[in-house]
Amino acid sequence: MSFAGYKKKKLNQLKWTVKDAKKHKTLYLFLLPYFTVFTLFTVAPVVVSLVLSFTYYNVFEAPRFHGLTNYINLLLADDIFLTAVKNTFLLAVITGPVGYLASFMFAWFIHELPRYVRAIAVLVFYAPSIAGGAFIIWSLIFSGDSKGYLNAILVETGIMSGPVLWLTDTRYMMPVVIIVVLWMSLGAGFLSFVAGLNTVDAAQYEAGYVDGIKNRWQELWFITLPNMKGMLMFGAVMAITQSFGVGDVTQQLCGMPSTDYAVHTAVNHLVDYGTLRFEMGYASAIATILFLSMFLCNKAVQSLLRRVGQ
Repeated sequence: MSFAGYKKKKLNQLKWTVKDAKKHKTLYLFLLPYFTVFTLFTVAPVVVSLVLSFTYYNVFEAPRFHGLTNYINLLLADDIFLTAVKNTFLLAVITGPVGYLASFMFAWFIHELPRYVRAIAVLVFYAPSIAGGAFIIWSLIFSGDSKGYLNAILVETGIMSGPVLWLTDTRYMMPVVIIVVLWMSLGAGFLSFVAGLNTVDAAQYEAGYVDGIKNRWQELWFITLPNMKGMLMFGAVMAITQSFGVGDVTQQLCGMPSTDYAVHTAVNHLVDYGTLRFEMGYASAIATILFLSMFLCNKAVQSLLRRVGQ
């Protein structure tokens, strides 16, 4: 398609959009409050952050434009940021896919339970994602003294001769954080999978067995998953967002900064420069890189999920 043809196509689409908006103006008026809030508190901050990433801005003075300096310093001079990137991608690669698959498998198993048992099971599995005091419990479990629950069990059973510093020893900090993040990963994605499984028409399963489906795995691949593509996409976005946004877990359990920055993530680095040092331009550059990483991973995962059931 030539540039003139492409331009004409886009103009026709724009005309159709304007015409449709005039035709259904009442509907768009109802959407206006949400659109306004979404623009002010989601789109606008992203745009402002992108602009500030090219400036030196310390909150107390007006922003001063200095080009790509923040990005150059981040990628070439900030060793802690590179460590944070490595930790972030390690957590994302492990907790993202594992949490996503675990959410779906638990939802699939729970879907087979009787109705009232299913409701209780959904509440039990969703509870970790909304448990505000969970960090206190995990801190007690992995406490480094002899009174920590895990240390007490290991010492009393003779497995360990003395207590282990789970939250300050660099050999154990990352595995502990991974365990806690996976435990908390059953959130909105899990609920979307439960809802998606409930929307699949039972008649399709009957038709599938007539057409030659022989077991539950074929039923899952050829019927269930194709009917849940929207929910699978939503769950993938939530899993990626959560895995790249790990910061509270490491800060609450291991402190900030953690020992030798062993579990220091991009979010921790962002919080450090944004809320402690007030270097908002530098923090905005970190946020922009994190946003682009999440966006590209989302696109890659969505491309893979579109092939499900094909």
